[in-house]
Amino acid sequence: MPQWLCNQLSRAYQTKNLRQVRLLNECWFFYCTRYREELETNLSEQGSM
Repeated sequence: MPQWLCNQLSRAYQTKNLRQVRLLNECWFFYCTRYREELETNLSEQGSM
C-alpha cells in the first residue's frame, strides 16, 4: 500500500471520518483489482509467445 494512502487512512480513522475511510478503501480495492488483472493479462500474453 502506498505511504500516502496509509497516511490518509490513518488520519481518517483517527478523526472517525467514516465517509473518507469508505472512499479510501474503495480506491485501494479498485487499485488492487486493476493491478491484479493487468498482471494476469501481461503474464498470459508472455506465455502465449
